[in-house]
Amino acid sequence: MKQKFDIIQSTCVPLPLENVDTDQIIPARFLKATTRDEKFFGDNLFRDWRYNKEDQPKQEFVFNQPAFSEAPREGVHQILVAGKNFGSGSSREHAAWAIAGYGFRVVISSFFADIHKNNELNNFVLPVVVSEDFLAELFDSIKQNPQMEVKVDVPNQTVTNLATGKSERFEINGYKKYCLMNALDDIDFLLENKDKIEQYEEKVKR
Repeated sequence: MKQKFDIIQSTCVPLPLENVDTDQIIPARFLKATTRDEKFFGDNLFRDWRYNKEDQPKQEFVFNQPAFSEAPREGVHQILVAGKNFGSGSSREHAAWAIAGYGFRVVISSFFADIHKNNELNNFVLPVVVSEDFLAELFDSIKQNPQMEVKVDVPNQTVTNLATGKSERFEINGYKKYCLMNALDDIDFLLENKDKIEQYEEKVKR
């Protein structure tokens, strides 16, 4: 979903597991779908962890626990806090579709697989890389108080644990930052600069 990114302040959903791969994020059987419907993929995010074979929710999985079961909305659960090496495995873009379709706008981890990181950016999900110490503190703060909030300031590229007041700066490609802040995908960006491109082409022809 195309939304402008500015300051996102929200409660979080913790997923303190390392090496979460794209097959766990969206199981391979859903790659056969001919739809690109966000809700379809969002409904099947972490499908095999969320539901048993009878399609009943697994109460032990964090998404099904009372403190975190509410669907993401403004100010609530828009941030997923995940363990190290998030999005490893195959390069399927469907994993980013599922994260975006569920409603997450930000994923925080200490390390992302490169292809998945770019897929998130291309699908209007912001991957925020923090230190392992900062990540551990986030998990601890959420455990102590599931209602605690995190503030992600995209213009200033900072992430703040509002429970402790500690902040870190995160890196983001300048082009992708511009696109996120203006709700532009790659095609939108080209169209926005159509006049400049045409002027350049005319100049080259001369």
